[in-house]
Amino acid sequence: MQVSSVNDVKIYNLSHGKSLPEWLSDRKKRTLQKKDVDIQRRIELIQDFEMPTVCTSIKVSRDGQYVLAAGTYKPRIRCYDVHQLSLKFERCLDSDVVTFDVLSDDYSKLVFLHFNRYVEFHSQHGHYYKTRIPKFGRDFSYHYPSCDLYFVGASSEIYRLNLEQGRFLNSLQTDATEINVCDINPIHHLFAAGTLEGKVECWDPRVRNRVAVLDCALNSVTEGTEVEGLPSVSALKFNGSLGIAVGTTTGQVLLYDLRSSHPLLVKDHYYGLPIHSIHFHEQLDLVLSADSKIIKMWHKDNGKMFSSIEPSTNINDVSNFNMHVLYYNHTFTLCPPPLPSVVFQALGPAPRWCSFLDNLTEELEENPESTVYDDYKFVTRKDLDNLGLTHLIGSPLLRAYMHGFFMDIRLYHKVKAMANPFAYDEYRKEKIRQKIEASRAQRVQLKKLPKVNKELAVKLMEEDERALSAKKKKSKGTTSILSDDRFKVMFENPDYQVDEQSEEFRLLNPIVSKVGQKRREKIHKLVDEGDEEDEELEGRPSSEEEESSDDDKSWVEEMREQRRLLQAEEKQRRFKERKQQDRNTSLQPQFYQLKAGEEFRSFGDVARKQKMQKTSLEERLKLEESSGMLNLADTAVGSKQLTFTLKKVSRKQNIQHNQQTKQTKTSKDNGANTGLKYTWETRDRWKTGGDSQGQSHETRGLNQSKHTWAKPKHEHMDRTGRGQS
Repeated sequence: MQVSSVNDVKIYNLSHGKSLPEWLSDRKKRTLQKKDVDIQRRIELIQDFEMPTVCTSIKVSRDGQYVLAAGTYKPRIRCYDVHQLSLKFERCLDSDVVTFDVLSDDYSKLVFLHFNRYVEFHSQHGHYYKTRIPKFGRDFSYHYPSCDLYFVGASSEIYRLNLEQGRFLNSLQTDATEINVCDINPIHHLFAAGTLEGKVECWDPRVRNRVAVLDCALNSVTEGTEVEGLPSVSALKFNGSLGIAVGTTTGQVLLYDLRSSHPLLVKDHYYGLPIHSIHFHEQLDLVLSADSKIIKMWHKDNGKMFSSIEPSTNINDVSNFNMHVLYYNHTFTLCPPPLPSVVFQALGPAPRWCSFLDNLTEELEENPESTVYDDYKFVTRKDLDNLGLTHLIGSPLLRAYMHGFFMDIRLYHKVKAMANPFAYDEYRKEKIRQKIEASRAQRVQLKKLPKVNKELAVKLMEEDERALSAKKKKSKGTTSILSDDRFKVMFENPDYQVDEQSEEFRLLNPIVSKVGQKRREKIHKLVDEGDEEDEELEGRPSSEEEESSDDDKSWVEEMREQRRLLQAEEKQRRFKERKQQDRNTSLQPQFYQLKAGEEFRSFGDVARKQKMQKTSLEERLKLEESSGMLNLADTAVGSKQLTFTLKKVSRKQNIQHNQQTKQTKTSKDNGANTGLKYTWETRDRWKTGGDSQGQSHETRGLNQSKHTWAKPKHEHMDRTGRGQS
């Protein structure tokens, strides 16, 4: 059992304690209950008071003997008998339940509104009848005098189902687009419906006419409330014959008197979450309002806080048992713990069926700090990778659950110690150091700088000294940050070290320093104004605008200077990185492979080449000249010219020469009469472009030229083998 105190009001959480995992067998559960002391000391107010996954709504019968809860998964309804402190029955349903109500004093008549627009009726033996409404429903109320069920939902109409006649009656037409909640006053049976537009429409069931409209959206906006968006009505509850409480989707609760259109009190939860449950306590004049995060109890006269409950899980619905034992259901967590039961001893004695709680709260008051499963640790797949335990997936040592696994806490501690064997030693040394420093703090010690954020500490000390040295102070000075326990960790933990070389700090530093300077100037100005009041001359403009413009210019210049420095440092850093990369780069030779071509097929004749190497130079020249690959010619100035031509190229030149000789027969005689001869090789090169045909020429001599002219010789042979004269 966990005990907490809010505003000196003790709250006893009966469901707090160890929970047994679902996968354990009944035998192991009994063994743990016998051996484990914490489980033995756990208080289970109602046996099996839990849901497999999530509980959506909870109700208490009018005779106070039965507690009914609807939840999932699978959709079901469970009924608990408080006289037997155990589960009475459980029924599974076809779909999830939006809300339900108990029409009789006991559990014999139940009505369920489902998500799929079905309305299901249950009797004492089980399912009785099922029907359907035209639109999706959100809430309903039962009018006992006429046996009418009023359904509201995603429609502007209020559907009426008469249970005595067994048929639908004419609907009530409202001015709203959608209706969220509804309620009927138990005294004068006034029907109220909360709309999406933030209005409450009141109808008289006797004449089926609308009698009043209350605009709650406009009244919820006050000086002490924080409203974001259009406040829609999310909860309604009548209090007596004249009182009504309205909850909005923006987190406000408005208390009205039906005789006035203005609220008596507006209470804000300051969470911005929709209010879904409102209850009243008549003896102490308290109002209980709940959203998905917190349950607040406050006085309805002045709104002063009485107590509050803020569980670790979300809250879906709240029900009270004479405002002493409080049940609230929660959303899904890592495991399905029991539905929380909370006892307020300050509200009065416990009910008759649990009168033993008064003795338990006095004898077994304790403050344990335990997790959901103290003997098991929930780990994710990433945690298993870090610990090196991925090979255990699928083994009995890991129990798959949601996005992770449950493993034995002893195994987890052993693996954690093996992964980081010095973690405990470091933790122990740190604790010893903290103890020593705490003992030294009691002695008289000199002022010294902290180990973390020394520059910031010096700056704060200087500001404190300037503040103390001021001549006059109108009010009491604020506590220094250095002596404030809230900021103590900032000067002890190295994780809070301010990196002054970071880009963010350097860009924000001009702004922060300028703001601090303006703040100090403002303080000095207020002090000076307190000492003496000087009035400006009429018609003389103030110099504040000029000073502010100068400050803005200096701030812009500082920002530009910081940006230039950052860009220069970034450029220098990139240069150093490139230089380091050049140093680390090692030059390696690159090899290329030539493709086989027609000109290089002769290179494969290795035997012929080796034979040519053994012969003399003269014999090789004669052999090349006879084969037509070598051409030796004399120039006009007496130099020699040697031309080397491949066989394939020479064949192409012969074909071109034959074609040209047929066309230029008449030009032979003219060429012979001139006394000069233009060699065939030179002409071919002139017309074919030389090297453009892929020819390989090697020219040796003292005088090299593109064109070769020679004197006519009778013994000269052309490429066709015919002589020329």
